Amino acid sequence: MNDKLVTLAIRTYQRAQMIKAVLTNNGIPTEIHNLNLENPEMAVGVRVRIKESDLPQALKIVESVEKEWEKETPKKEVKTIVIPIDFADMVDKTIDYGFRFAKKINAVIEFLYVYYIPAFTITNNNEISTYSLTDNELLRRIITNAKADTANLKNAINKRIDAGELPKIHYEFVMKQGVPDEVIPDYCKKKKPDLIIMGTSGRQPNNELIGSVTAEVIETTEAPILAIPALMKSNGIKRIGFLTNFDQKDLIAIDKTIKLFDDEKPELFFIHASDKIDAWDEVMIGGIKAYFSNHYPTINTNYSLIASHSSPEQIDDYLQKNNIDLLAFNTRKRRLFSRLFNPGLAYKMVMQSSTMLFVTHV
Repeated sequence: MNDKLVTLAIRTYQRAQMIKAVLTNNGIPTEIHNLNLENPEMAVGVRVRIKESDLPQALKIVESVEKEWEKETPKKEVKTIVIPIDFADMVDKTIDYGFRFAKKINAVIEFLYVYYIPAFTITNNNEISTYSLTDNELLRRIITNAKADTANLKNAINKRIDAGELPKIHYEFVMKQGVPDEVIPDYCKKKKPDLIIMGTSGRQPNNELIGSVTAEVIETTEAPILAIPALMKSNGIKRIGFLTNFDQKDLIAIDKTIKLFDDEKPELFFIHASDKIDAWDEVMIGGIKAYFSNHYPTINTNYSLIASHSSPEQIDDYLQKNNIDLLAFNTRKRRLFSRLFNPGLAYKMVMQSSTMLFVTHV
């Protein structure tokens, strides 16, 4: 047996550092190999490398210490998927994907229903009169209707579970009073769910200032979001487009996307949109190709450069021509002023595309 370096394990950067410390204390020289040594904490996984002659002893040590670390690690809280609903026609689509992914990631589902109580009423003479909270009859009627809507949906879901159309997943309804544009983003920020699934109308006017509740949630929360357009044609996810800016964080976002949608073994299309395509873009695409051929050899991948960064129409045109079922990309939270006067790509795609979106916030 020679002393060439071999890979002992592939772990997160933090766990790899822990393993290295233990092995070094036991007299075993250890190296950590990573794709980006300048920002190792951003890597999807790093390699713990040792001499081949040290492998038998190192395996015993690592197996022993990792068992102890698992005992010390507190159990993670139950994962949650939040599905805001408004009882539109497309609620079945969000339910289907919600139960599908709840089973995959072992999560419970919270259906969030926001009902609105108006601050004023209009009389028979078309005169606006101030609404009074003492009007118990109107309050009772609104709340009764909200409870009836949720009860009907619950019965429909239970029938589908009994018929085997949906997996048996624990779910519950959360009812909140207020304006959906405010309540839903606020609830999701406080709840910090593992996934948010929302419907969106898509293809809205370009000059619409208020915009979609879905777009607002995407730009104000940190949880990954699956946005399902009402006009979505596909029933499966066979082709995934990933919009990349060649950011190191994209690697983590890509890994999350693949893990969530790997059941259908989709084909992956990497898309880089820029106002001006130059030689450096070609170099970066080449780097992504090399990375994926090493880390995901079984996934069929395609790579494209689009000469447009700010036009969602050109991106959407590419998605339609290539029959992309889902567009995934990474974004960040934006301040209110920026969202109103300089809408981000997530907002634009939600408002204009009929393609399903998966947005992460790494």
